[in-house]
Amino acid sequence: MSLVPSINPSERARLLTTYPQAFHRSFMQRYGLALIAGGILLYLVACFFAFQIGPAFANGRWDRASLYLQDWYSWRAQPRLRFEDGGTVRPQWSSRGQYPAGANIDWLQPAANGGYSVTYGSRDDRLEITPSKVDVYLGGTVYPVTITAEAVTAPADAPAAIQQDGTKVIVSYGFEGQAEIRTGQVFVQRRFLGWSNFFFDTKSQFWGRSWGDLIHLVIFGDRLDPARSNLSHMRDDFLGNGVWQHADILSKLMQTLVMAFVGTLLGTIFAFPLAFIAARNITRNRAANWGMKRTFDFLRSIDMLIWALFFTRSFGPGPIPGIAAIFFTDAGALGKVYAEALENVDDKQREGVKSVGASPIAVNRFGVVPQVLPVFISQSLYFWESNTRSATVIGAVGAGGIGLKLLEAMGTNADWDKVAYMVLLILIVVFLFDNLSTFLRQRLIGERAH
Repeated sequence: MSLVPSINPSERARLLTTYPQAFHRSFMQRYGLALIAGGILLYLVACFFAFQIGPAFANGRWDRASLYLQDWYSWRAQPRLRFEDGGTVRPQWSSRGQYPAGANIDWLQPAANGGYSVTYGSRDDRLEITPSKVDVYLGGTVYPVTITAEAVTAPADAPAAIQQDGTKVIVSYGFEGQAEIRTGQVFVQRRFLGWSNFFFDTKSQFWGRSWGDLIHLVIFGDRLDPARSNLSHMRDDFLGNGVWQHADILSKLMQTLVMAFVGTLLGTIFAFPLAFIAARNITRNRAANWGMKRTFDFLRSIDMLIWALFFTRSFGPGPIPGIAAIFFTDAGALGKVYAEALENVDDKQREGVKSVGASPIAVNRFGVVPQVLPVFISQSLYFWESNTRSATVIGAVGAGGIGLKLLEAMGTNADWDKVAYMVLLILIVVFLFDNLSTFLRQRLIGERAH
């Protein structure tokens, strides 16, 4: 049963005659939404071809991106097995020190004839390495790779996991790792789930111990160092971890937070009094209003990253350029929003204070500031939260903080696990500051509402 009343033809004709504008829509009213949607679609198609998005995706190194992503949640042991005179093979480790000297490594073992055996997951996937030949085992099947002084040659029947790349051969074992066989060495990458040496490096006396052993040492164990407790010893070894550099990273993170806080605070202090000059209803001087608003426009129109580059060239790398960049940008942006808030205050309170003979300063102090202060503080808290993220970006251009450390780790192209560590720290800090800022803003707005 329909709930919509029916209209007879005579009534319909009367309504059409009396209210024609209600029944006859304009062209834009009828087709405007479809035209806008079509325009957006055409614009996106034009961008697709103008920016060559298709070829960019087609030529992307997705295999490399996959390896980088795996490095975020795993670690790679990377020994170089160098060919020595006399037909022997000698392992050489990177500076990250993934194993202590003389450690018995189950997946890297000496073999006959001065060679070495590298196991990937199981004995069916391994390398048997000598200076003249590398036997590659894939699923139990052996594929001999010959080595001469000029080149390394893969067998003709090699599967896709064994690739000839010029004068070298690359063997892939999937997530377990890969090997790059060259004329003078085999560069091995052996991957494991998790982060190696995250808490203690191989120089620490706590390296390789289980969680149970560590807890026992803290509660019941004798001191390993008579000058300090085992808990203090663990803390010092954790912060002094030569591979993960926890002390340096946490110090840079605190530097980033200080940059964001000090820059926002200085911007707030600078913008607060100048906003009263920019507000037309507070300062009755058009030239002063115009000049101050244009000053705010100049400060905020230049991106924070550009300010950071400018101050880094002027003062050198460090937190000072970062603080200055945040200060200049926030001073302009906060000055604008403060001035707009002042121009929308209720003039009745100002008039009430003015009517008792108060000075202009007292009028603003008691008639204006109580109205806008919650809004000012709320805006500053929001900018502080946003600057916590922005300080990381400007740090990457030399303004100090964890951003610069993050860029250094990316530049090595081998420390993506450390990159993931710093990204996680940044995410945690941003999450905490976001919730703190939201809580404080809600309290301020709630108090204002009451």
